[in-house]
Amino acid sequence: MQALANKRIILGLTGGIACYKSAEFLRRAQDMGAEFDVVMTQGAQQFITPITFGALSGRQVHTDLWDNSSSDNMAHIHLSREADAIVIAPASTHFIARLANGLADDLLSTLCVARGHCPLIIAPAMNKEMWANPATQRNIAQLRADGVHIIGPGAGDQACGEIGDGRMLEPLQLLAELIAFFQPKSLTGKRVLITAGPTSEPIDPIRTITNRSSGKMGYAIAQAAFNAGAEVQLVSGPVKLDAPYGVTRQSVESARDMHRAVMDLAPTADVFISVAAVADWYVVNASNQKLKKDQSQQAPKLEFAPNPDILASVASMPIAQRPYCVGFAAETEKLIEHAHAKRLRKGVPLLVGNLAQDAMNADNTQLMIFDEAGHNQWPVQSKTEAAQQLIMHIAQQLDPK
Repeated sequence: MQALANKRIILGLTGGIACYKSAEFLRRAQDMGAEFDVVMTQGAQQFITPITFGALSGRQVHTDLWDNSSSDNMAHIHLSREADAIVIAPASTHFIARLANGLADDLLSTLCVARGHCPLIIAPAMNKEMWANPATQRNIAQLRADGVHIIGPGAGDQACGEIGDGRMLEPLQLLAELIAFFQPKSLTGKRVLITAGPTSEPIDPIRTITNRSSGKMGYAIAQAAFNAGAEVQLVSGPVKLDAPYGVTRQSVESARDMHRAVMDLAPTADVFISVAAVADWYVVNASNQKLKKDQSQQAPKLEFAPNPDILASVASMPIAQRPYCVGFAAETEKLIEHAHAKRLRKGVPLLVGNLAQDAMNADNTQLMIFDEAGHNQWPVQSKTEAAQQLIMHIAQQLDPK
């Protein structure tokens, strides 16, 4: 299911160069199932034309408070009654000030004042000095107190050539924020620690032993946990994925690196989800220099020793420090038998199993949940959907009410 299916969004644009980002945001949100009505101020039309957003949205763009497209000239009332949220992106300094003071002197500001129970989300976009100005900060504080959801701003290069806070979030960041906004906040106030991806065990400075884990499942779970309101720490082996939005990522290479990182973070975590495909052994006699062929052409003799068991280490922490532990078992055969045994061996309340040959590097998966009651198989679904379902299941275990 698309993350924004059946969501009707009003996208409001005010004057700012960041208007170009809003076109990409709208397009990507439509890919997730959202439908848009677009409202533009006169200032916004100085940067980008209504024709652009009409073509992208497939709907008439609204620009005039006295627009007669509604039979009773009440577009500012009707639009918000049909919407699931109003998103102002970009929200200029001037428009933020008008919102904070309840002004209603054009279509977009009147729409916001008359929105009733429709949620309002704004993405500020301005110069760093304008953002830091005490009046702007007072206005932002007032909007938060009024229940307006503020996303961003980000920091970086600005159109004026300066560098600092005030940039509007990038289109995919806006999309991530919008998706998260509609997710139930079942993990608000919780700290979630997740491992993801493979580990890489060096043979020499050139060669490693690793596995085929893409990290997609762990990264999807990290994003789903953030969307559910959690503070998320992700300890990741080497993958070709961007860090999930809103998640703090710590990159590691070997299983021993991952073990150290996890044990540092676990005492402050409420939930630990061990998704990474961790190598069972490391090379004891790894070389500091590249191994070269000798005249005999014999392969080097590698000596192995067991890596620390990360999940078992966390699960055996003192009760006062121990987070709720969730393990993963990727098997190639006898999934039920091996997963049940692993859950008991690791001493964890919940274990998630799947068949590695079906899941690794794939976008879909079929998870099987193992706990004290037995096991339950979920349907084949995207890893994003499976991650959302798993986070909901974990939240229910933490608070069964």
